[in-house]
Amino acid sequence: METGLEESLRQTVAALMRATGEPQRVLASVLGLTQAQVSRRQSGTTPWSLHDADILAAHYGMPALDLLAGPTRACAALARTRHTGEPGAHR
Repeated sequence: METGLEESLRQTVAALMRATGEPQRVLASVLGLTQAQVSRRQSGTTPWSLHDADILAAHYGMPALDLLAGPTRACAALARTRHTGEPGAHR
């Protein structure tokens, strides 16, 4: 079964958060949102915007198309220095 772009982006953000150990509050700060707003985006209550995707891609140091291509491609594109897999190991 094929996953839609919105669900794929939620999965990608979750995978990148796990890979970097970054909590939602870090993404909220990067995006200029509250942690609750990020939580709503991750739960699917509120959709991620293309503007959000551009900011997230820059934050994770990858082209936006890699971010939108899904978790596997985004995690592969993640800079090795950011890919720790350990909670709390974010910058």
